[in-house]
Amino acid sequence: MAQQRALPQSKETLLQSYNKRLKDDVKSIMDNFTEIIKTAKVRAGESLMKLVSDLKQFLILNDFPSVNEAIDQRNQQLRALQEECDRKLITLRDEVSIDLYELEEEYYSSSSSLCEANDLPLCEAYWRLDLDTDSADGLSAPLLASPEPGVGPLQAAAPAHSHTGGSGPTEHA
Repeated sequence: MAQQRALPQSKETLLQSYNKRLKDDVKSIMDNFTEIIKTAKVRAGESLMKLVSDLKQFLILNDFPSVNEAIDQRNQQLRALQEECDRKLITLRDEVSIDLYELEEEYYSSSSSLCEANDLPLCEAYWRLDLDTDSADGLSAPLLASPEPGVGPLQAAAPAHSHTGGSGPTEHA
């Protein structure tokens, strides 16, 4: 009997070990299946993100009407800004021209009729330099001589400035 009992105990232990192995294997299969599902979800998420990125890139590269519309809108904004700048520059030019004309009128109508060499208008100082360099060639030496001792060289040679008939500053030819 002892043998009969030993045999069933051995069968029972064998069955218990089989049962334990079965539970461990089922648990391992379940863990592996869970990991496979997690990996599949991650891969599906990554695949979905890549698809969204590809769609955005396709839309950006191939959506010519909206790109052209954005370019046209920016061009209109820049043209409006350019026109505004042009108007401001023209207004500034006109204001400076009026102020310069008034300053020239004030300068030429001032009480001192004799100008020193340092008080020459910019255009006359330029002409004086030009005449000085020409005198080295001997071309305009008589124009530099002043008939009056107190008058500068250009006073006798240069015509008097008259701004009464013109609308702005005059240029010398």
